[in-house]
Amino acid sequence: MAKINLHPNIDRDVKRGVAWAVHAFTTCGIVLGFLALVAVLKNDPVAAFMWLGLALFVDGVDGTLARKARVLEYTPNVDGRTLDNVIDFFTYVAVPALMVYWFNMTPVEFIFSGQTWSLISAAAIMAVSCYTFANVGMKSDDYYFVGFPALWNVVVLYFFVLQTGPLTNLITVAVLCVLTFVPIKFVHPLRVTDWREITIPLTVLWAAMSLSLIIQAKDRSGWGLVEDIQLWVWVAASIYFLFISLWRTFIKKDPESEPQQEPGEAA
Repeated sequence: MAKINLHPNIDRDVKRGVAWAVHAFTTCGIVLGFLALVAVLKNDPVAAFMWLGLALFVDGVDGTLARKARVLEYTPNVDGRTLDNVIDFFTYVAVPALMVYWFNMTPVEFIFSGQTWSLISAAAIMAVSCYTFANVGMKSDDYYFVGFPALWNVVVLYFFVLQTGPLTNLITVAVLCVLTFVPIKFVHPLRVTDWREITIPLTVLWAAMSLSLIIQAKDRSGWGLVEDIQLWVWVAASIYFLFISLWRTFIKKDPESEPQQEPGEAA
């Protein structure tokens, strides 16, 4: 097709409109997060995870769209990173913390009642995640997260699918809160270049298995061989993400430069 030559002012207006459209797409994440919150209050964890999954998808692609649309150039009065951080804190931290409390995921009867432990766990998630989003060294130069990156929506997904016990959940929350402050590397599955040809397909596979397992979680009594295979494939993909994170932390050497700040990409 022949290239259409627009008047410079018109061309800039179109590009500015595209940049604003990208910001609007990013903002959809907060709406999806709110719908997840409503689902939690209606005691529907499956719907909550579906909405959070859609929010995760939006967050996964909006950064690429923003760079292609050059939003910094065409909408300089809007800080896309701040917008992304606000939405991410709500969908990655606030709603999952509510799920931990609302669904009593850590009701251990020790010193305090079970509901109190769920409240303490949720409050701890909210508190330590503030550090994550304020940490200027949240990412290394090669786009690994430094410290646990407040992926609490994924954590509660594992609690739900694996049906882990309350003590296991409580210990997991406590350990991850500590790891928030420890410089262990966690892979960003879309931006890390190490083994990307394996990581991206496994990310897509993990997402597909997650969707299937969430839908089927409504009736676990009907699970058979197919569901078991899906679960093990999902676990195997998770082990791969853990492996590459540990490999980056303990085997691959850090680059000489200091970690860089990219606060708008918490997930």
